Amino acid sequence: MERTALGAILAGLMMGGCAAQNAGSTPAPNPAPSPAPAPNTDASASQPDGWRRVATAQDRERVRGWYQAWREAHASVAAGGYTPQALKEGALLRADAALPNPHLPPGDYRCRVIKLGSKSNSTLTYISYPFFKCRVRPEEGIFSFEKLTGSQRPVGLIFDDNDRRQIFLGTEILGDERGAMDYGVDKSRDRVALVERIGPNRWRLVFPYPTFESIVDVMEVVP
Repeated sequence: MERTALGAILAGLMMGGCAAQNAGSTPAPNPAPSPAPAPNTDASASQPDGWRRVATAQDRERVRGWYQAWREAHASVAAGGYTPQALKEGALLRADAALPNPHLPPGDYRCRVIKLGSKSNSTLTYISYPFFKCRVRPEEGIFSFEKLTGSQRPVGLIFDDNDRRQIFLGTEILGDERGAMDYGVDKSRDRVALVERIGPNRWRLVFPYPTFESIVDVMEVVP
């Protein structure tokens, strides 16, 4: 992720998602947004409720419904006949698998996504993708996360929450797009996830009620 792309994410997040209140139409992705001035992220990043101050109402609701999303997703997986595949993944796909100390250190990672459940009858209820490349790095007193490869690439910031999870807030870059939209401008592109540690050097991002296709997206993240 270029710093100019991160600037768009920072600008939207540090405005508290206010852009969503004024968005009358969906803008095209900005391929080269101007770098945002360094925001004061200390309060938002380090305080347990900091992410709520900048998250949109939609994303706060998604986080509140995280456990119900797991239940619906697994029910959908079972209805599609994919429970054996889900069980083979062990802790990765267990709702209660989060361990203390969730902090995801900076560095390069391998990451893969499993889509659980389906919002319609036209898509599979269990889809597992191969590993792609992801990166975590320090940015202006807070950590950023980006999926570097693949056709759906979330990019954004990681906020502290409690002793078993952090919160990712960001947007999604699709296809061959080169830049990221401001957070809070297009609801269909906003992404929120629970960042959890599920084993030694093993983390996951849990996306409850993503916009496209599934009921829960689970991204495994390993060095």
